[in-house]
Amino acid sequence: MEIANVSFPEVFILLGFSERPSLEPILFIFVLGIYVVSVLGNGIIIVVSCMDVHLHTPMYFFLVNLSFLDISFTTSIVPQLLVNLWGPQKTISYGGCVIQFYISHWLGATECVLLAVMSYDRYAAICRPLHYTVIMHPKLCCSLAFASWLGGLTTSMVGSTLTMLLPLCGNNRIDHFFCEMPLIMQLACVDTSFNEVEMYVASFIFVVLPLGLILVSYSRIAWAVLMIRSAEGWRKAFNTCSSHVAVVALFYGSIIFMYLQPAKRNSHEEGKLVALFYTVVTPMLNPLIYTLRNKTVKKALRHTVLQNCGSGGTRGDI
Repeated sequence: MEIANVSFPEVFILLGFSERPSLEPILFIFVLGIYVVSVLGNGIIIVVSCMDVHLHTPMYFFLVNLSFLDISFTTSIVPQLLVNLWGPQKTISYGGCVIQFYISHWLGATECVLLAVMSYDRYAAICRPLHYTVIMHPKLCCSLAFASWLGGLTTSMVGSTLTMLLPLCGNNRIDHFFCEMPLIMQLACVDTSFNEVEMYVASFIFVVLPLGLILVSYSRIAWAVLMIRSAEGWRKAFNTCSSHVAVVALFYGSIIFMYLQPAKRNSHEEGKLVALFYTVVTPMLNPLIYTLRNKTVKKALRHTVLQNCGSGGTRGDI
């Protein structure tokens, strides 16, 4: 029993931004505000996409999945971050830490695959417009979405379970604001070569391959757009793809900067800020990008609001 207690601590200490205590109140207000906007924005997209029949298309079906994923991802991290920013306690229970890196790993891998699926949908819409409804039929859309969620869950169950089994020998200080699998591996007091190989293989399958598929899809789209002679065709193609390209750039740009930055003294502090961006800010920006740059969503949102206000007024008159 003593060995078990030493190997698996009861709590972890999330150091987060504790080295800069004057920054924590500012970050608390910032993160809380961003989190509320993120949940509301993504929630509005889900409600509007489900209520408006004009948005019952493959593109918005996948967007609903992305919005639900963003709400779940931020909710798995932000509440604990707010607790640690607000008070002197910087701890998280062992079980809470395990749940956090299981969920964050699952949803992170799912988003990589889902973004690739969405790029294929855009490819079919622009490069195969006459066959689009045949290619992206409802059964295929449901299968692709299910495969995205199941694939992310599978890699999380494997990688996170292997990490959870590592003995930590009393090490419980994590220099981050949430429990991330590579950081847990760094605390292990045994050889982690096998875990590292598994992590690299999973990263290739769920990060590099989806990015490759996205690049291939958009290279084909770019070639098709170059063949379009009319300015109206260019505009439609731009409106169709611009929102997804912006979301992909934000997501993968953060990951690339996070893991390919040069090793230097302040790189870890920069890594925390980048992690704060892709875990908190990016999920908030996604609904803004899709609503501000998409006339169909804005029209559906106005229609839904006016319809509800009208029905409310009618009930009041009755």
